[in-house]
Amino acid sequence: MAVKTEILEIVPVLPSQDVERDLAWYSKFAGFEKVGGDHMYAIMKREQLYVHLQWHADTEDDPLLGGSVIKIFVKNIQPIFDEFVERGTVVKEKLRIKTPWGTNEFGFYDLNNNAIFIVEDA
Repeated sequence: MAVKTEILEIVPVLPSQDVERDLAWYSKFAGFEKVGGDHMYAIMKREQLYVHLQWHADTEDDPLLGGSVIKIFVKNIQPIFDEFVERGTVVKEKLRIKTPWGTNEFGFYDLNNNAIFIVEDA
């Protein structure tokens, strides 16, 4: 029987010009609380929902509104990576194993320049 990837969750990562300001807004107006991160990248939670904020400089090289990021967390990343290689979405060199932040992952962009990452805790 072939091993299958188990899709666990999806975590939107939204651009922010001021992470601390936006954390306060999400707390007051949406009921989210900060559960991790720093002034450059923060993780918020409300019940089972997670939203991440990532600081952007709002320059040509790092646009604030240049496209959002989606992270899809999985168990057993290899089968889904192989599928995306076969589809021509990514090349074999895109799989990053044991990143400094403790994941195995690969990513690609959609037609609107939104980044989509498939991530597994290492």
